[in-house]
Amino acid sequence: MPDRPIRLYGDPVLSTVSDPIDRIDDGVRGLVADLIDSVKVEGRAGVAACQIGVGLRAFSYNVDGVVGYLINPEIIELDGEKTEIDEGCLSVPGLWFPTPRHPYAKARGTDLDGNEVIVEGTGTLAQALQHETDHLDGIVYLKRLLPEHRRDAMRAVRESEWF
Repeated sequence: MPDRPIRLYGDPVLSTVSDPIDRIDDGVRGLVADLIDSVKVEGRAGVAACQIGVGLRAFSYNVDGVVGYLINPEIIELDGEKTEIDEGCLSVPGLWFPTPRHPYAKARGTDLDGNEVIVEGTGTLAQALQHETDHLDGIVYLKRLLPEHRRDAMRAVRESEWF
């Protein structure tokens, strides 16, 4: 399966809450394969299904050489004071802004066999878990920015070549 084109900010699929995956079938297996292939592209830490145009609750991650995925993920624990960390998004290409995130996150989901999977971590993995779960809830990271950064971000988006 090839990596799929990434939907850009402004596409309605990115602001829509993704539907739960009720059963594992060939379509879901293909989606997970596409998510894995898409996240393996250099410089990518995560890809949510909505970013490739599919409104289902699944994402892949690629952090520190570990590639994985979660189906129907939910954040079950966040720890530590939120701190601003530079964050970007494939759907907002070329733009990075300080985004408040917890330094630790734990997510629960399932794999293609229906087994429960727990993924937890700090740093980039914690950031990716929060970022990708937000995508599935119809939230692009720009909505998480503090007001002074959000104004700059929205201006940069409007002035970008891709918008």
